[in-house]
Amino acid sequence: MIAHLGMYDRPETAAANDRFWAAIRKHLSGGPDQLTRGGDFWQVWTSPELLLSQTCGCPYRTRLYGEVELVGTPDYGLPGCEPGYYNSVFVARQEDAGQPLSAFSTRGFAYNEPLSQSGWAAPMVHMHDRGILPGTLLETGGHRKSAEAVAEGRADFASLDALSWELIKDHDAFAGDLCEIERTDPTPTLPYITAPGRDTDELFAAIETAIYELDTEAKACLHLKSLVRFTPSDYLAVPTPPGPVLTEQRIRAVQLT
Repeated sequence: MIAHLGMYDRPETAAANDRFWAAIRKHLSGGPDQLTRGGDFWQVWTSPELLLSQTCGCPYRTRLYGEVELVGTPDYGLPGCEPGYYNSVFVARQEDAGQPLSAFSTRGFAYNEPLSQSGWAAPMVHMHDRGILPGTLLETGGHRKSAEAVAEGRADFASLDALSWELIKDHDAFAGDLCEIERTDPTPTLPYITAPGRDTDELFAAIETAIYELDTEAKACLHLKSLVRFTPSDYLAVPTPPGPVLTEQRIRAVQLT
C-alpha cells in the first residue's frame, strides 16, 4: 500500500509529516511503515495500491473524480478562510508594494503548473473577472519556484497556494523580498484521497484522531487544525478556466491589436 503526503512536504516539514503519518497509521488496520517520497504524483494518485494521498482540487475535478475516493479535507486555519477552505495569494516584489492587481496587467506572471487550483485556475478566474490579462506566462513547476522567480526578477507576479505562502514565509529568506498584493475567493482546500474500494470512514476517523493527538510542534509546523467533510460536488462546482495554451493565444491576440 502507498501512503503519500507530498503536497506540502519540504525538508523543513518532512519530519512533521512522518510523525503525522505514524499517528494516522496507528489508528488503521494496516498501512506502510513509511511515506512514499520522490515518485510521480499521478502514478501515486491513480495506483490501485493507494491508501492515502493528498491532491489538488483542480486535478480532482478534471481527471481524478470517479477514479479515487474523497476521504476528507484538512483545515489549516488560513486568514480569511472558513474551516477547510484556502485561497490564492498574489505576490510581487517589495518595490511593487501597494500596487493594485490591475497594475500587473500585461506583466510577467509565474505559475506552478496548468492543473493547479491555486497557481493557475483560481488566479486566472480572478483576473478574468476583473479584466486583467498577463503579458507573459512562466511555468515554474512549483509554488516555491514561482515565488523565487518573482524575487529574482524572472516574473513580475505569481499566485501561490495560501499555505505554501505561509511555509515560504516560515522557511525561505527570499520571502522578505516579496509582498502580498491580493487574494482570490476561497475554495475547498487540497483533499485527502484513497483508491476506490477502501474504507473512507476508517481513514477519516484515523486522520481526525491523528490531528488531535499530534504533538504541538508538528501540528504547528504543518499548520494543521482539524479535518472537514466535503462532498465531490463541492469540488466539482469550482470553475476551470482555459489553460496556458489558449491564454497565450489570447495574450498574443491582445498584443497584436
